[in-house]
Amino acid sequence: MSAAADSVTRVTSRFDRNATAMDVVRGIDLSGKTALVTGGASGIGHATACALAAAGADLIVADLDGDKADAAIAAFLAGNPRAKMRFARLDLGSLKSVRLFAGDFTAQVPSLDILVNNAGIMACPQGETADGHELQFGINFLGHYLLSRLLEPVLVKAGRARVVTVASIGHRRSDIHYDDIDYKTRPYDRWEAYGQSKTACSLLAIALDQQWKAQGIRSNTLNPGGSPTGLHQFLTDEERRKQGWLSEEGKVPARWRSPEQCAATSAWLASSPELEGVGGRYFEECQEALPWREDEPMAGVKPYAIDPANARRLWDVAGTMTGL
Repeated sequence: MSAAADSVTRVTSRFDRNATAMDVVRGIDLSGKTALVTGGASGIGHATACALAAAGADLIVADLDGDKADAAIAAFLAGNPRAKMRFARLDLGSLKSVRLFAGDFTAQVPSLDILVNNAGIMACPQGETADGHELQFGINFLGHYLLSRLLEPVLVKAGRARVVTVASIGHRRSDIHYDDIDYKTRPYDRWEAYGQSKTACSLLAIALDQQWKAQGIRSNTLNPGGSPTGLHQFLTDEERRKQGWLSEEGKVPARWRSPEQCAATSAWLASSPELEGVGGRYFEECQEALPWREDEPMAGVKPYAIDPANARRLWDVAGTMTGL
């Protein structure tokens, strides 16, 4: 059953792992609402954007690749001529770019009802953002932290706005290494770094809800599940086979789902009346996640990823990193 606002009851829904983003928005009218989806030019982000736009939202796709975004938007609008979807360039790896984007956005858009922090990278070679932060932490988390903070005024103006931040089951690989987040002194491990960044994304959602629920803004996070998307761009076929993500015959695991199915939870959290007044929670497959277990390692949430004290600590650290 659905849970009342801030109840301790676990939030569930009628949807299962086979539901698509279009399924969960069916019958929902988002007309008059404005939504922003980062990384909305492809994969799970694009499927999320299409569902929200199909439900009537005025949709802004914030992405780095303008050509890809324009092509994806044109293809969607060709089949949905009444929908509203447009592109705005955003580089989450540059805090300057985030500030410029937010400044332009808040000057042009009076209110923002839905923010989906979706964009991300995974298991990339060691590198740094324009501001000297480890790439995965910088793009997946820190850019979204700053973006969310700077968009607070337009989220407040919307009334009952929602923020959805995409985490991952990869969070199980690492908590936050506060002593050396950016791998300045310790050996780089790209999978640990990915896990750290996704734990940070989950904690961002918890912290945003702590900070903003009194203003009517609610924030949740989720594990979208596995899907063969561009997120795997840094992995060779051999590496994907080692992870169990590609068979010798070149097939993906049966447990994986389409981008449209993996986008269902994001779209549900962003739009469903069932989530009115619900915040500070971690979801998967349109249900509130259960605690992580060793005998079922590809589902559930580890305690450190939703710990309120950990969220407050990261909020303060990120504030220092971004100069807020």
